[in-house]
Amino acid sequence: MKLFEPFPQRSLSLRNRLVVSPMCEYSALDGVPNDWHLVHLGSRAVGGAGAVIAEATAVCAEGRISPQDTGLWNQAQQEAWRPIARFIKAHGAVAGVQLAHAGRKASTLRPWEGHGPVPSGQGDWRIVAPSALPFDDGWQVPQALDEAGIQAVIADFRAATRRALAAGFELVEVHAAHGYLLHQFLSPLSNRRTDRYGGSFENRTRLVREVLAAVREAWPGELPLWLRISATDWADGGWTAAESVELARQAQALGVDLVDVSSGGLVPHAKIPLGPGYQVPFAAQIRREAGIATGAVGLITGAEQAAQIVATGAADVVLIARESLRDPYFPRRAAQRLGAKIEAPVQYQRAW
Repeated sequence: MKLFEPFPQRSLSLRNRLVVSPMCEYSALDGVPNDWHLVHLGSRAVGGAGAVIAEATAVCAEGRISPQDTGLWNQAQQEAWRPIARFIKAHGAVAGVQLAHAGRKASTLRPWEGHGPVPSGQGDWRIVAPSALPFDDGWQVPQALDEAGIQAVIADFRAATRRALAAGFELVEVHAAHGYLLHQFLSPLSNRRTDRYGGSFENRTRLVREVLAAVREAWPGELPLWLRISATDWADGGWTAAESVELARQAQALGVDLVDVSSGGLVPHAKIPLGPGYQVPFAAQIRREAGIATGAVGLITGAEQAAQIVATGAADVVLIARESLRDPYFPRRAAQRLGAKIEAPVQYQRAW
């Protein structure tokens, strides 16, 4: 059962191919994770996942999606992550963190408090983007980053990477998907620049390549680096699957070990054909054409479905998001259903 075979990544080996996808919990104070994050992430390590990736974690304060996002831009945040990473590793999973900058989708309300930007004067902040184009009507118009601002973003990713290592994480994923800052540079729909960071494919991908190079330089060579992308914007004139393949080739040359393949998020009214495993074909295409390991994510909810994705070579790992929220022990139940053996903590073995 390939789904439950180890997956080697540089000096590490994931114990199986099921990975808990990074999911924002919108529950931090000043970017500092707390007991909620320990229990949320730790329980999924106990649940049997091969790796557990902490939510989109901002590399600077202005890069948070919401005021309640976690961060890795200061020492207090680094120290608060340390026991969380330690607990995940103690229970057999690889501890990962996704590093992110929200760009023009920053300073927004957490989902259960409303939709859209934080109202002016109620904890909002000035946001940035490749171009001064708001995400949607009624959203804040971002400030276009100048060259110094771009270099600061790269430096923030580098510094956050070093803090991730000091906190005890073993895997870093760079977030270049879902309409956040790096994705905004990739897509012609949000990047209207005329300098060396806009226009051609080479220019639009420049910031992603420079961030990956900075992260790889700061991250030990024996530890894996992943990249999450949106394979398509699902919108005319936007980022395409063919461009994703070429970016994946370039990312691999820069030391990326796996591309985590999602889609959409750049524009608010894209027509996305939602359905079980709807993004899996993109992961398969990138794996086949770019020759790099991929992860599949998106409406993957069943054991047999996950097993088939890996068995057919569509992807190397399966990232579980909402199903993991519904059932922290999904890997254990999937193994039981498929007849695979998976070790349980000694405290729980009488139940398995």
